[in-house]
Amino acid sequence: MIRINLLAGERKAAKKPASALLVGQKITIGCTSILVVAALFVGWRYWTLNQESARLDKDIADAQQEISRLRAIINQVQDFEKQKTELQQRVALIEDLRKNQTGPVHMLDQVSRALPPSVWLTELKQAPDGITIDGRCTGLTSLSDFVSNLEATGYFKRSIEIVSSQTDTNTTGEVTRFSIKAQFQPPGS
Repeated sequence: MIRINLLAGERKAAKKPASALLVGQKITIGCTSILVVAALFVGWRYWTLNQESARLDKDIADAQQEISRLRAIINQVQDFEKQKTELQQRVALIEDLRKNQTGPVHMLDQVSRALPPSVWLTELKQAPDGITIDGRCTGLTSLSDFVSNLEATGYFKRSIEIVSSQTDTNTTGEVTRFSIKAQFQPPGS
C-alpha cells in the first residue's frame, strides 16, 4: 500500500521541529565559539602584557645601572674640569709672571751695566714708588758716575736722587756709603 500525503501543511509542520533544533544548536555553537575566541584573545593579551611588563622592568633596571655608571663618569668629568680650570689659572699666572719677569731682569741688567768698577751695592729694594739702591763707593765721583750711567741707560727716569751719602775715613782709605732713589721704566712703556 502506497500512501500519499496530499496535505502539504502536515509535512511542513513535521520538518519545523527538526529545523528549530538545528537553529538552537547553531546559536549555542556560535556563542560557544565567540566565548572561546574571547577567552583566547584575553589570554593572548594577558600573556603579551606580562611579556611587555617584564621587558619594561628589565629596561628600567638597565637604565638605572646606566644612570649609576654615568653619574660616576659625570663626577669624573666635573673633577677633570675643576683640575683643568685650576691648571689654566696656574698657566695664566705663570705666563703673567713670565711676562712681568722681564722688568726686574732688565732692571738688574741695566744696574749691573751702569756700575762703575769702584762701586759696590749692598741692597736693592723695589717698591711701587720706585727702587732704592744702597751701596758703597771709594769716592763721590764714582757715585756721580753711577748716577749718570743709570740715567744714560734710558730705563730710569731723569729724577734719580741721591738720598744720602756719608764718607767714612778708616785705615784703608775713604769709603762713602750712599742711598739713591730712582724710578724704573719697564721696556716698552
